[in-house]
Amino acid sequence: MTPRTPKIPYGGDYNPEQWPQDVWDEDHRLFTRAGIDTLTVGVFTWSLTQPAEDTYDFTLLDRILDRAAAENRRVCLATGTAALPPWLAHQYPEVNRTDFEGRRHRYGQRHNFCPSSPAYRRLSTAVAARLAERYAQHPALLAWHINNEYGGACYCELCAEAFRDWLRRKYVTLDALNDAWSTAFWSHRYTGWDQIEPPNALTEHWRGPDHTAFQGHTLDYFRFTTDALLGCFLAEKEAIRRYDTDTPVTTNFMGMFRPLDYHRWAPHLDFASWDSYPPLDAPPTRPALAHDLMRGLKGGAPFWLMEQTPSTTACRDVNPLRRPGELRLATFQAVAHGADAALYFQMRASRGACEKYHGAVIGHAGRDDTRVFREVADLGAELAALGDATLGARTPARTALLFDWDSWWALEISDGPSRLVKYQDVVHAYYRAAREAGADVDVIPQTADLSPYDVVLAPALHMVKGDLATRLEAVADRGGTVLTTFLSGRVDEHDRAFLTDVPGPLAPLTGVRVDEWDARAPEFVQHIPELGAQARLVFEIVLPQGAEPVATYGDDFYAGTPAVTRHAFGEGEGWYVATALDQPGVDQVVRRVLDRHGLLGPYAGHPTVETATRVAPDGTRLLFLLNHSRKPAHLTAHAPTTDLLTGKETEAGDPLTLDPLGVAVLRLRERRQ
Repeated sequence: MTPRTPKIPYGGDYNPEQWPQDVWDEDHRLFTRAGIDTLTVGVFTWSLTQPAEDTYDFTLLDRILDRAAAENRRVCLATGTAALPPWLAHQYPEVNRTDFEGRRHRYGQRHNFCPSSPAYRRLSTAVAARLAERYAQHPALLAWHINNEYGGACYCELCAEAFRDWLRRKYVTLDALNDAWSTAFWSHRYTGWDQIEPPNALTEHWRGPDHTAFQGHTLDYFRFTTDALLGCFLAEKEAIRRYDTDTPVTTNFMGMFRPLDYHRWAPHLDFASWDSYPPLDAPPTRPALAHDLMRGLKGGAPFWLMEQTPSTTACRDVNPLRRPGELRLATFQAVAHGADAALYFQMRASRGACEKYHGAVIGHAGRDDTRVFREVADLGAELAALGDATLGARTPARTALLFDWDSWWALEISDGPSRLVKYQDVVHAYYRAAREAGADVDVIPQTADLSPYDVVLAPALHMVKGDLATRLEAVADRGGTVLTTFLSGRVDEHDRAFLTDVPGPLAPLTGVRVDEWDARAPEFVQHIPELGAQARLVFEIVLPQGAEPVATYGDDFYAGTPAVTRHAFGEGEGWYVATALDQPGVDQVVRRVLDRHGLLGPYAGHPTVETATRVAPDGTRLLFLLNHSRKPAHLTAHAPTTDLLTGKETEAGDPLTLDPLGVAVLRLRERRQ
């Protein structure tokens, strides 16, 4: 359930409480010039709306929302509970977080509350309820925005006790917990629930959160933290629903954010939204992967791009500026991948504190003749002209990529084979290969229905849970292709090794057996001659059990043994890649898999041109073309289309040129007779 609007909501975070009120008039004049129709307000206003425990003051928010309504703008209203007011932290010290090293923090920063604190839960839900009671029927209200960028962990005694309660509910008995955590190792068997501590620098960890002796223990604390913060969100949502049963509720995620398993949150959101701040030197498939992950949270439903910078960030050591045209390209990329809103952080630059140099639509001087403002205004006009053409549109992908937080956590906290293997990098390599080959990709959890897909990519599927292996076999059995890689099928949901040949429950599908694996420093390179590719980090030594070699290692004592295999299974195939191939090697393997199913896109030969398809609720097919090069891209139209941004019509076979960093939104037409 996304908010109903006649066009893509356009605007972003607006913090007029930071400015004298005489600036507001100028703000709204400039908003109108830029086509801004949606404002996210109240994100950090708790200390203003509740200056003391028994005092509420909504005077400022009243003025902000009333002015928005008077200007025919809509508001995404935040509950403001992401940062504590000073009085709360001083009156209830236990609300301040205890860090990984066991230090209780004093007041400061943001993301600074303990999710297990009764005081925080009571007071945050109270202010959310007050806001809902006051503004549920306000004409400007478009959506509710709970908290902001949830994240971080607490290790205090309140969290320790809450963790024990969470474990009691999950395991019921200590025998079950001891078995799951393999506590027979190092004499760690627990005989009382009160003996269990949060895994931190004072207990089982050393050299940081990723160096743990008992991975099952640490995995459960990651899951507990996800659920504890989710509990805070749900408490506020419940408080809102007492007064407002209809307005959609969300919170802004952070894409591929390691600390929280967003799949556990997804059922509780009315619509997904997220803040996109990729490094500007990242390949375009990095933000694309995050967009598709966010779209996959709600079964393919559109999401909101809740934040992006119009120009530069301020939180990194070096903060490059977006070049002319990059903002437009990034915004249309989000729309191409399922965004039904395009919002910025921030509307006007902060006057002080750590974000005063963060990019903004309006700078400190309040000018409308800057390059950034002109680009924002031009883009606003384009989105207005596009209207509702893309709203509610979905992606008809036949390729899926499995993304699993449990596998991410388990892989990176394990001792061996190599700490240099990073889950995001492995997953991105296969996603990038599929996207650059022109395939639309759904990024989905292990629990998703696999029946719509001809190809399922499951790189670094370290943990296999439930009946996933059987469902993957069903994909291949009916003629599809499943591809998985090294370090897959290794552990169960408790991070216990499967007591069978590697790759565990994936072995029948892949037709391989792995007895040994070699891990080397990154400067060591294995040559894969059949692919003309190289491999690094981990080299599994494969014994085919029905699979045929596709490519082999070229060096060391296992030279000539398979590095890539293909196994006939039912009417389809199971592929296994036993090493970390370089990107050209991954590209070759993935393209062979896609080609078997006719899934190579018509512009797969243009490496700088990204394609994405959306199908509107009325069945209209929209093809997005995005040129990530600073040179024109010369293409040939593969079907009759109308460009919704320019009105230009083309027939199949006509030349089609994209400007440098150019975008086309093509509505596919019926072929003329």
